[in-house]
Amino acid sequence: MNKDEIKRRVVEALKKVYDPEIPVNVYDLGLVYRIEVDDEGNVEVDMTLTSPGCPVAEMVLDMAKASIEEALPGKKVKVNLVWEPFWTPDKARPEGREKLKEIYGYDIVAEWIKTRGGGR
Repeated sequence: MNKDEIKRRVVEALKKVYDPEIPVNVYDLGLVYRIEVDDEGNVEVDMTLTSPGCPVAEMVLDMAKASIEEALPGKKVKVNLVWEPFWTPDKARPEGREKLKEIYGYDIVAEWIKTRGGGR
């Protein structure tokens, strides 16, 4: 398996992991900042959460790690929790943004940008 295939499998695995407060997977929600694959096929992921006060932070990280390990048996997997940059709704990927629109009935990303004077 080449690095691109491994990364594709990691993305698919992360799409099975959901933030328990928002029914959108962590990848499409924009919580995954970096996926690194080394020459042996081991994986390191940097991800954040929607809030530093998230009471289930460890659970979400553990679910992400377990999902990747299931997709890549025998490979080392490390999932790092990072807070820089801080997550904001505009980080949602197009698929996540569409799902949020379906759930809430309006484009929360556009509304967030509008209330922030154009975003960051």
